[in-house]
Amino acid sequence: MLIVLMGIDGSGKTTVAEATVDAARRAGTNVLLLRNYAGRRVMSLIGARLGRRIPPRAADFIETAIRTVNVLNSHRRARNFRGLVVMDRHLQCQLALREMYGLPRGRFLPWLLRKLPAPDLVIYLDIDPHEAHARVLARGTDSEQLEDLASLRDAYYALPEFAGFTRIAAGGPPSEVYSRVQGAISAASLPA
Repeated sequence: MLIVLMGIDGSGKTTVAEATVDAARRAGTNVLLLRNYAGRRVMSLIGARLGRRIPPRAADFIETAIRTVNVLNSHRRARNFRGLVVMDRHLQCQLALREMYGLPRGRFLPWLLRKLPAPDLVIYLDIDPHEAHARVLARGTDSEQLEDLASLRDAYYALPEFAGFTRIAAGGPPSEVYSRVQGAISAASLPA
């Protein structure tokens, strides 16, 4: 089973991914966690140090290249794996960033999404941008603007792919979010 987790920064993607993997291992399930980062956090830190933002087109070019390589490598690793595969982020994240910045979707990423194996479940961790912003500030490892988080949330909603996502409320304690995600995973793994 292939599961993809998505959401804005501070929604709990990495926390839920790690909790899902830990629980599966404790249950004796073969599980593989694959992270499809794009270097966005590093670029935001560099921009903050320089006192200016990296222009959206330049950021998109760099992030698309990094994320595409990571996604392709993740699918290569997942191809012959027997068990649960959890991907933390995917190409739709880059499409949402493009939507947020008003950049065209392009043809390559949508084409690649159609060519790659479809996940059994795509979970969008939906959180109020204010709560997400508070979480980002609390972890202290990067910075995000509240307005950007709200815009990115709207951009995810605007994706044509969003209709196929399973939307999970990601506000509140991590244990409650994890329980909601596990319920969605259990429902998706039941035979139709």
